[in-house]
Amino acid sequence: MSSGGAEDDIPQGERKTVTDFCYLLDKSKQLFNGLRDLPQYGQKQWQSYFGRTFDVYTKLWKFQQQHRQVLDNRYGLKRWQIGEIASKIGQLYYHYYLRTSETSYLNEAFSFYSAIRQRSYYSQVNKEDRPELVVKKLRYYARFIVVCLLLNKMDVVKDLVKELSDEIEDYTHRFNTEDQVEWNLVLQEVAAFIEADPVMVLNDDNTIVITSNRLTETGAPLLEQGMIVGQLSLADALIIGNCNNQVKFSELTVDMFRMLQALEREPMNLASQMNKPGIQESADKPTRRENPHKYLLYKPTFSQLYTFLAASFKELPANSVLLIYLSATGVFPTGRSDGEGPYDFGGVLTNSNRDIINGDAIHKRNQSHKEMHCLHPGDLYPFTRKPLFIIVDSSNSVAYKNFTNLFGQPLVCLLSPTAYPKALQDQSQRGSLFTLFLNNPLMAFLFVSGLSSMRRGLWEKCQEYLRKINRDIAQLLTHSRSIDQAFLQFFGDEFLRLLLTRFVFCSATMRMHKAFRETRNYPESYPQLPRDETVENPHLQKHILELASILDVRNIFFENPMDDY
Repeated sequence: MSSGGAEDDIPQGERKTVTDFCYLLDKSKQLFNGLRDLPQYGQKQWQSYFGRTFDVYTKLWKFQQQHRQVLDNRYGLKRWQIGEIASKIGQLYYHYYLRTSETSYLNEAFSFYSAIRQRSYYSQVNKEDRPELVVKKLRYYARFIVVCLLLNKMDVVKDLVKELSDEIEDYTHRFNTEDQVEWNLVLQEVAAFIEADPVMVLNDDNTIVITSNRLTETGAPLLEQGMIVGQLSLADALIIGNCNNQVKFSELTVDMFRMLQALEREPMNLASQMNKPGIQESADKPTRRENPHKYLLYKPTFSQLYTFLAASFKELPANSVLLIYLSATGVFPTGRSDGEGPYDFGGVLTNSNRDIINGDAIHKRNQSHKEMHCLHPGDLYPFTRKPLFIIVDSSNSVAYKNFTNLFGQPLVCLLSPTAYPKALQDQSQRGSLFTLFLNNPLMAFLFVSGLSSMRRGLWEKCQEYLRKINRDIAQLLTHSRSIDQAFLQFFGDEFLRLLLTRFVFCSATMRMHKAFRETRNYPESYPQLPRDETVENPHLQKHILELASILDVRNIFFENPMDDY
């Protein structure tokens, strides 16, 4: 029978089902492909387009569920094609998370990616002699791993890495492709990313405890009666990464990963409430305050960085703060300078030209022109027209100590040490110690104390003590008579309050540690904090010694640091 005759035998209703499915499938692909044409910056232009894309995928997903038998028989729907639809929905949720910083969308992405694996949608792909289908499967694994990393589901990550490794081996063996090196690099990157934390917390059975560093209800010290602080709230953050040789995965360095988690609340598990994809109705949205919106910029050029900065600045609501986090290689001034202006102290390199990177510092001694992609303090001056909170983790962070507040708006810069004691320097690939203190201060404290593992019970005891230290640091800052008011203006926001208290803890710890003896080993800030009331306060020093005693490492700290200068 001719194919035309076969088609005539198909009942009209079933033919319409196939036609409707093909229409929805084509429409979904068209809308999905259009997502990459949307501007990456700006928070409003993309929402209606995303909404339309979600709607079509919702209809497509339901349609294939309701008409699976007809589509199997008349269209020849394969399981990997269902997997492709589910994978696209997972990608939509992940990109919606990136656009909104709402962590509950990560759970939605996880539920779809997880369903693909549980239902073995891609299991038959290996039987087809089509390498492009296997690549779809490998990319699905890579995307699933990213979502699991962001949700701290490390057990799942380890299983996925093993499965991905087997899939890559089978793929390269069968097809002898040129992209074998690239896929092996993906495996190496994620393996290094998993191992980045310098300290393991262990259960009694020696299994690893997964610790989360997002903001919890009890995370930030509460504002107490009598604390007079500003009402500003953190609305937008740019997280910029360009550290030479630092572990990364999927355009996310370890430092960027840690900082983005420090600016998010623990995700709510919406997966249990929702069994279909789609944008939540406003009534279903979490009632708690939203996370600040974030842009994650890996190795941005100067023009890209300025475009995103301008977009954030333009859309910043009233009484809100813009945070800029820079984790990047230092660019030092070339020779002597006649002036001491905002472009004379160097800055940080946000994008590396391959031929000039050699080690951490960029010196251009024989060239008169300045590095194009170096972000100087002066480059940020226009944005100080609104409240600005800057964190610089770099070997030339001190360039930002020479800031000038031209517009009188609240402005604070937290600056990393520019060098670490030799014993700690070889750990820089696994992320910066300064950023680790801002993300997970207890793990950082254990690391500088020479500890690499700890039992869960002791970890929880130390965390509780650290919360007490944070409460006391909050008291020190808000009761200080000589502190610059900019710090207090930012102190009303939970995220910024936690970053400020962790910064003080980091600075006090390093000043008391016997290995940190040079000035360049200490964090600094603009404006400067009153040392005697904050980072060198005897009450705080006593607390740090007590924490060291709990861990039996008191001997590596000075008992009375001020006597040792």
